Amino acid sequence: IPFTYIGTVAVFMLIFDGGFTNMVYHIFAGGLMLGAFFMATDYASSPVTPKGQIIFALGCGVITSIIRLYGGYPEGVSYSILLMNVASPLIDKYTSPRVFGEVK
Repeated sequence: IPFTYIGTVAVFMLIFDGGFTNMVYHIFAGGLMLGAFFMATDYASSPVTPKGQIIFALGCGVITSIIRLYGGYPEGVSYSILLMNVASPLIDKYTSPRVFGEVK
């Protein structure tokens, strides 16, 4: 989750905020590192499946980038993690593997 989250923010900031310097600024400024390593990986609210964790981290990165670029609030890490925590049960529902012998 942390590396996908930080990588998503890095790619979005490189593309939409105009260069490497701004990308590095957005990665190391604010609470992105703290949120990625300690808040987004909470066992109680993050998805359990590996595919779900990648979707969760991508969603957090996209929402953080949108809030930072277009929102009135300079730091979007906490809001993005909260919004994706709400979507976590839905992500788990659609990414959980099918049980062997299960009938539709």
